[in-house]
Amino acid sequence: MSETPAPFLTAWFEIMDSDDPARILDLISDDFEFSILFSTGGDGATDFSGGRPALEHYLEQRERGVLTHHLVAASSTGSDELFLGEVRRGGVPVASFVAAGRVGSSGRLERFLVGRSPGVRFGTGQHAARSAH
Repeated sequence: MSETPAPFLTAWFEIMDSDDPARILDLISDDFEFSILFSTGGDGATDFSGGRPALEHYLEQRERGVLTHHLVAASSTGSDELFLGEVRRGGVPVASFVAAGRVGSSGRLERFLVGRSPGVRFGTGQHAARSAH
């Protein structure tokens, strides 16, 4: 795993950006629960939530090799990790996200919560600089 304040989630997003994102399924516990609240702007948002079958569905429907996740800030306390990031498409920032995860004693992810929105930028990419005006 990477040397960051949130090593598990950093590795998770590196795998998500790889050619084989389904490898994250090897990192989840038997009682895994998650929710990804995904907004592309406007009034609509999609909540992907549940256990392993719901995560498999999420992986099947997402764009692969198009979006990348970039660390802005991270921290951890005990088995809980927080990851603030920026999503980019072709190097151009499109949204910010925050993820929280709890890693169990098995070393696998038990709980995972993500919120993603283009409405607020935390990153240091091109668009974030423009938003400061």
